[in-house]
Parts: sequence; structure tokens; C-alpha cells
Amino acid sequence: MLQVARWRIILVAVVTAMGIAFAFPNFVPERLRNSIPDFLPSQGINLGLDLRGGSQLLLEVDIDSLRAQQLDNVADQMAAALRDADPQIRFTGRGVVGDTARIRLIDPTQMERARTALRAIAVSPTGGTDPIYAYTESADGLIEARINEQHMRALSRQAAQQSIEIIRRRIDPTGTSEVSIVRQGDQRIVVQAPGVSDPEQLKERIGQTALMTFHLVREVSPEEAAGGILPPGTMVAGPYGTIGQGSEVVERRARLTGEHLVRANVNTDPQTSEFVMGFQLDSTGARIFCRITREYTNQRFAILLDNQVLTAPRINEPICGGQGQISGNFTAQSASELALMLNAGALPAPLTVIDERTVDASLGQDSIESGARASAVAGLVTFVFMILAYGVFGIFACLALIVNFTLIIGAMSMIGAALTLPGIAGLILTIAMAVDANVLIYERMREEAATGRSPALSIDAGFNRAMITIFDANLTTILAAMILFQFGAGPVRGFAWTLSIGVITSVFTAVLVTQILVAWWFRIARPKTMPI
Repeated sequence: MLQVARWRIILVAVVTAMGIAFAFPNFVPERLRNSIPDFLPSQGINLGLDLRGGSQLLLEVDIDSLRAQQLDNVADQMAAALRDADPQIRFTGRGVVGDTARIRLIDPTQMERARTALRAIAVSPTGGTDPIYAYTESADGLIEARINEQHMRALSRQAAQQSIEIIRRRIDPTGTSEVSIVRQGDQRIVVQAPGVSDPEQLKERIGQTALMTFHLVREVSPEEAAGGILPPGTMVAGPYGTIGQGSEVVERRARLTGEHLVRANVNTDPQTSEFVMGFQLDSTGARIFCRITREYTNQRFAILLDNQVLTAPRINEPICGGQGQISGNFTAQSASELALMLNAGALPAPLTVIDERTVDASLGQDSIESGARASAVAGLVTFVFMILAYGVFGIFACLALIVNFTLIIGAMSMIGAALTLPGIAGLILTIAMAVDANVLIYERMREEAATGRSPALSIDAGFNRAMITIFDANLTTILAAMILFQFGAGPVRGFAWTLSIGVITSVFTAVLVTQILVAWWFRIARPKTMPI
């Protein structure tokens, strides 16, 4: 024990130096922080919505759009089921009208065979007994399908849950800003973003479905397009904001969708030096893209985002590598925003903003000052207790507690974690609990000294025999914090995050830092009895 390994001293020195370096920007004015050299850490702790202020949005899944999407899929499934069941079943009129997907048999006498073929696609994918689609038939061969309302509610819940992670990846790609995104009811989502003073910034990122699709362009004269004379199965797609390159008449059905997109990144065209959007498809998407570009060489192929044209280049040769690029009137910011949305994934359904508000940070400053006072009082009370209870050993515990506080602040600054009001509570709780390990060690030393052991053996036994208890006690706290972090949201996660960091740093300082200080003191003082 008295011969502390060199690696331990080096580890404590390096970790403490890094903690001081990362914590330092939090204790200097903003003006001085901006003058810190680039090679040194200059980022402070991010403050949560309750301390820093920010924006809050209440979003709702657009049920009408979701229903229309599902009905369009149902119409596709009906057509595919009839083709697969019996090629002799001929039909027309595939489409969506109102709240129904419909298809019309050319020969109404084939209705029984069509009914048998369509029965399979109405079976619930979750194994339920009730069909998810209700069919109605007419004597002239018209078959209509309506979505079961119970299934529609399940789809809306699923869409809301899927949207949560997509929104999180869009507005908090690093996962450390403590953005709170929680579902409210079946189809609503509450988004709280600390530090975002303008809700429009959130709405721009969240509001787009960001579904990228690939369509063949149908060459139609401007006069025909203006007069609404379009070939069957086509639509007019307008340009995408200021990036798109004009309206195009394209096939309504996409030949390839963004579900096969693996990665999108911002590049510059080596010939024009303009910003372009590079994309990479998965193996299935690459095969489809290769087949399309081989079959339709010399034709134009439009890339749409949310049914608006990004670009519509001509296919000059087959593209079989699964890679491509999108050109347009990109700026560095617009290209980065688009890449972020594409990488985050497409929303399963459009989201409607039904409430937005800006949270003022005026109360946050009061909370910070109150938290700082509470932390100072907690630290002072702990210092007094440890010094009165353990004398010089209590001073060592207090020095370790100061290092512990510095490491917590440094760790939160380094990873960019946000400090919320519950996080301050976690910090205060950590300070109060940080000396638990020292108390266990010191009490063990007292017990050993009371049996007549020498100071060196008592110190050695105090550190070695208390370790199992220390690790067991802190392991249970870590597990509880992990559960809170996994299943909690917003402020609960902030509390769990601060508590987890504090437990790790507490064990580090209480064991290693205190051990080094005690060893140095013992070498200098050479005590004959234990001063504890």
C-alpha cells in the first residue's frame, strides 16, 4: 500500500490535468473563454431547457396523409395479389378514392377468384383475428378496401414512435444535447430543445418527411403539361425550393425509394467546384439502380424529395456501383441540412405543428444560482464533517472531493452533456455521497488500528478490505442510473447522466487520489500511531 505503483500516480496526474483543462472554461467569463487557444478545450457545459431556455413544439401525426399512404400501399398489394394468384385475372382502375383503395375487374365473373386472392393480404401481420382491411364489392367488378380503424390507430402509434428517433437524429445527431422527445397519447410528440430560441429552426428540420424517390421522366410538351393533358400514371412534380431545377412530368410510381439509402454526404464537383450531394445505396438498391439505368439509358431519371424535384439528369450509361450524386443550387448549409435529414431517415408520415412556444431562461439563472449555493453548502458541510471526524485524513478526503467535482464538470464539458435542474440535484447528491467510500476506508482503518496493528498495516487493510464493499455499493447506483437513463426522458436522463459520471469519478478519487495522498503523508510523517 505504501509503495504506490508509478502507473497509478501517472494515471491520477493525467486524469486530473485533463479534468482541470476541460472544466476551466466553465469558470471564466465568455469574453475570456473565446480567447482560449484552439489547441485547448474551450467548450463549457450545455444547459438544459429549464436552465438555458429554448423551444418547445407539440407535433401531431397527420392521420389523413398516413391513411392516404396506407391506402396507396393497399392498392399496390391488391394489384400484386391478383397478378400473383392468377395471371388471367385482368383488372384496371387501380387507385385511391376518398378513404378507399379500389381496383376494378374487367371480367366481373372472376370475382370469387379475386376474393380468395385478396383475403390473404387482409390478415393482421401481428396475428390478430380481425382483418385489417374491409372489402366491399359491386356487380360491375369494383372492389374497394377500407382500413380497419383499430389497425389505423395502431399505425398512428407506430408512426409516432418511429418519428421520435428520426427527429432525435435530425436535431441531436450526437445524442448529448439532452433534447427531450416524448410521445403524448397515440399520435402526438412533444419536442423540447434547449438553447434554440427560434422554433422555426426546429420546424425546418422536423417538418419535412425527407423521403427520397427515383422516378422516370416522361417527356411531355409544355403545352400539354399546362393544359393538364398527362399520360396515364404520371404527375407533375415541382422544383424543391431553391435547390430544384424546374418542374417535371414523372411517373407516379417510384422505381426506387430512399429506404435503400445507406449514406448521404456533401461533396464538391471537381469540374465546377459546386456543392453536390453524394449518396450510397445498399446492395439491393444498387442492383435496382443498376437495372434501371441499364434498361433506360439515354432517358431522364428524376430524383425527388417529398415529391419535389431535386434534379432530373439524363442516364448516359449504366450505373452499377451503388453510388451517385445530386446536383442543384446547393450552398454549404443547404447541402449539410439535406444530408442530415437523409441520413436521419424519412418520417413515416408528415407531422403537423399544433403548438409552439419559447421557454424563457430568466428563471434558469435563479436556478443556477440556487444550485450553486446548495452545492457550496453541501460541500462545506461535508468538509467540516470529514475534518472533525477524521482529522488529517478528512483533509485528504476533502482534497479528493475537490478533484472529484472538477472531474465531473470536466467530463460533462468534454462530452457536451447538458446540465438540467435535476442534473444539479444529481450533482449535489454526488457531492454528499462522494465521501462514502472514504468513510468505509477510514472506518476499516480504525477497526484494524484498534486490534493493535501498526499504522502501515492498518492503512493497507483499510484500502484493500473496503474495496469490495465500495464497488458493490457504487455498482448498484450505476445500474439504477442506467435504468433511469434508458427508460427516462429529458430531466430524468439529466439526473441519471450526472449521477453516473459522479459515481465513476467518486470511486476514482476516493480510492486512487486519497491513496496517493495518504502514502505521501505517511512517508513524510512516519507516524507511530493512527491519527484517526
